[in-house]
Amino acid sequence: MYSFEQLKIFVTVCESGSFSAAARQLKRAQSGVSQAIANLEISINQELFNREKNTPALTEKGKVLLPIAQSILHQQKYFDQKVESLERELEYELVIAIDESLINDDLLQILAELADKFPVTDVEIITTSTFDVEELVREGKAQVGIVYADGELKVDMDFFTLGQTRFLTVVAPEHALAALSVVNDTALKGHRQLVHRSSEHKELWFSYGISSKQWYANTHQTLLDLACRGIGWTIVPEQAVTELLAVKKLVALPIAHEFDGWLTPMGCLVSRRHASGPVLEDLLSSLQTLSQKNANSLSVN
Repeated sequence: MYSFEQLKIFVTVCESGSFSAAARQLKRAQSGVSQAIANLEISINQELFNREKNTPALTEKGKVLLPIAQSILHQQKYFDQKVESLERELEYELVIAIDESLINDDLLQILAELADKFPVTDVEIITTSTFDVEELVREGKAQVGIVYADGELKVDMDFFTLGQTRFLTVVAPEHALAALSVVNDTALKGHRQLVHRSSEHKELWFSYGISSKQWYANTHQTLLDLACRGIGWTIVPEQAVTELLAVKKLVALPIAHEFDGWLTPMGCLVSRRHASGPVLEDLLSSLQTLSQKNANSLSVN
């Protein structure tokens, strides 16, 4: 019978590219890695690697079994995380990471109610970019993360949607792009773009850099401050720019391929490394109620 350890070695060899690289990563002797793979092949009566060349290559059967092995190991990790979380009974603190542009009145009201219900629990709120929020949740440094969602399945954390938000392309009124009746990609590429980018240089999937001239910032507020000074055009959340549009410090551009802006989902990430205590459960319940409220609002509109 094969073991979890054999599956882990099999997956590590595939992901690292060789037996020697896997041995270094696992801090084991290469002979031990080779023997573990051989024992796994005997256990399942299948050849996983073609060893005719210096670098072992996956066989067709190995390619079929690899994603299943990865899934088994993921489920084992999930099980271990849940067991660990169940051992923790009390919540002394709750860490919430939020994309800085997603803090709004609805969310602040939820936090105010949480403070009233659980006065002895310390709450830390970290505001940063979506990608940095996701990493904080993945590493267990935050129990909850509120982000812009890309539709990608998260295999190492839980997720539910919170609704949708609109992004607009904006510039200062005196900017050359503001004089155009319709703005196409060619026009955008000809002017400096102010791009939202995380500390790890990751960009949002709908507002990534396309211009030959780019400046970067990891908060939408900084992008707005730069745009107000005519430094370039940028794509920002509608709720963050509403007041600036009203007083004509910025104008929304009529983009040819997305005239009314970009709609993108918002979502809540939940760490699997922490106990599901009363404070966390109350917060998630409130966020799910908000999600349903947003869904009903969209259906009415």
